[in-house]
Amino acid sequence: MTGLLVIRPGALTTVQDRGRPGYAHLGVPRSGALDSAAYALGNRLLGNAPDAAALETTLDGVGLRPLAPVTVAVTGAPCSVRVSGRAVAWGAAVRLSAGAELEVGRAESGLRSYVAVRGGLAVPPVLGSRSTDLLSGLGPPVLSAGALLPVGSAGPDPAPGADACGLPGAPSELLLPLRPGPRADWFTEASLAGLWRAEFRVSAMSNRIGLRTEAGTPLVRRRPGELPSEGMVLGAVQVPPDGLPVVFLADHPVTGGYPVVGVVPPGPALDAAAQARPGIAVRFVRSR
Repeated sequence: MTGLLVIRPGALTTVQDRGRPGYAHLGVPRSGALDSAAYALGNRLLGNAPDAAALETTLDGVGLRPLAPVTVAVTGAPCSVRVSGRAVAWGAAVRLSAGAELEVGRAESGLRSYVAVRGGLAVPPVLGSRSTDLLSGLGPPVLSAGALLPVGSAGPDPAPGADACGLPGAPSELLLPLRPGPRADWFTEASLAGLWRAEFRVSAMSNRIGLRTEAGTPLVRRRPGELPSEGMVLGAVQVPPDGLPVVFLADHPVTGGYPVVGVVPPGPALDAAAQARPGIAVRFVRSR
């Protein structure tokens, strides 16, 4: 049997793929890997299908033991990678023998590392995806010690150096392009003008649902009351009553009643948000 035994689950390690878009009308979030570029790189390094499921770790990595020989690649947040105590390459395909212990260490910068395995993780799909959704509870459970992750079948390993594409490092300051609307008119003109000059900081309360901010100048509403709940999208920047923006990430709710001041387009900026540690500066840059 080909599988990975979880020796050390880490603080929060989940199975992720490209998510399950198209089910918002059923109340199901998109989910999927937060740092989509790092996830995609891991699969390319192994010659996997683009949607092969991998592991997403949070801050302190994971420990695994294969029951049969497998090939893995660790991408995302830079970290130490060891096989039975021996240092091996990060960001490259690494062959593991049966019974070897893979130890993916603490992130040296950034937050989330990705552990891809040749053939992908073959946990049962739900609505076409193997992603763990922390908000709805769909998909496989968060990793726990002793869990066994099945691995899919794979052909020959790819040639070394099949993908030498580099990715940007973890941000020291998070710059988020913001397209204003649809509810920017709920805030005073002074607040909107100040938004482009304000410096917020990433809150420790951030998670896969959303990046919360703190320590900045709160946005001030120009009108009282609340909105009826309306549809939310990836990258929506919602402003709760405390006036501090929340950037919705992959496990975001599909509806919400707080006004959305703008939307961060999917792409490199949201990938960077996935790697932004608590305390770093956040600035919004006006985008069209």
